[in-house]
Amino acid sequence: MNNLSEYIKDLLVQHRSINIAESEFRRMMADDPELRKEYKEWCDECGYTEKHGFKEFSEEYLESQDSIWESLNDYDENDY
Repeated sequence: MNNLSEYIKDLLVQHRSINIAESEFRRMMADDPELRKEYKEWCDECGYTEKHGFKEFSEEYLESQDSIWESLNDYDENDY
């Protein structure tokens, strides 16, 4: 299941937009029943709904990335 999380992160980096990355992911799921099955299992395991799982994960991931940068900026400001 970790591979799917990494795959979603890669889509976010590539497309730089949750909406575009999600559209691309849903298009790929429509063409790939195995990906659709893996996504369903991933949502169940992570506690997401299938309808909103991609967006919820993406928002959490991006918020964590912002938090890392904010922490680094706070550290730099206090260091000088």
